[in-house]
Amino acid sequence: MTQEERLDYLVEAFKADSIEYSDIKTPDDTDGKRRLLRSLMNIRMPKKLPAEVLAIQDEYLQERAREKGIVEISDIPEVCKGIAIWQGDITRLAADAIVNAANSQMLGCFVPMHTCIDNVIHSQSGIELREYMHQQMEKMKQKYGRDYEQPTAVPMLSPAFNLPAKHVIHVVGPIVSPYLTQTHKDQLAQCYLACLDLAASNECDNIAFCCISTGVFMFPPQKAAEIAVATVKQWLDEHPDSCMKKVIFNVFKDSDMEIYEKLLGTADRDARGFKRIR
Repeated sequence: MTQEERLDYLVEAFKADSIEYSDIKTPDDTDGKRRLLRSLMNIRMPKKLPAEVLAIQDEYLQERAREKGIVEISDIPEVCKGIAIWQGDITRLAADAIVNAANSQMLGCFVPMHTCIDNVIHSQSGIELREYMHQQMEKMKQKYGRDYEQPTAVPMLSPAFNLPAKHVIHVVGPIVSPYLTQTHKDQLAQCYLACLDLAASNECDNIAFCCISTGVFMFPPQKAAEIAVATVKQWLDEHPDSCMKKVIFNVFKDSDMEIYEKLLGTADRDARGFKRIR
């Protein structure tokens, strides 16, 4: 089956799986079909898929990852001891762990085609990720009650399924409203510390952090980066014998790249080797 055939098959399968959108018109172009498939995946509640559909979804998403280009962690040079910067789509990284800025339900983003990292990671990972996280949250609800939501700065580990990474670490960052407080700052620092602890306890040699809380959670990017860099440096200094060999700050926006370059003293270098590998 070709990639185009897989796409056609999956669009029809996910349409059939959806009561509300089973009759939606399928676009004629490839990009339109991809958007429709991702949207149907985004809105789908956690539940099982027929094994054949799941297998074809996995083949399709793994080929999409290869088409986008998989980035090996060894190809991202350090900018200082144990720390690297990489600008691009975090779902391309063949990291031991990538960090997802999750919400307290831990089931991913249900808004079709939303650009948040939670949506991007779940879309490329596949529907297995939402089902897995649902199962984990059900266990927590059985223990703590049906109203349980994941607390801020308490990470949860999952397989990465169809991503090049091995694991995804999901963490709920602080929501800054109406203004930034010391509590928000402390919670963000704890997000980085707890993710590093969890990754190290699962023998991860490397981890890629997104810019936690700087999107819809409204944490000021400059202050968030200052906290991220200081916290990671402190953790590395305090764990010299850890299996953690490289921490990558993954950014997407040019403005965030500039912030991290300045904080890590790389702004004036010829940084093409790590700055814009896309």
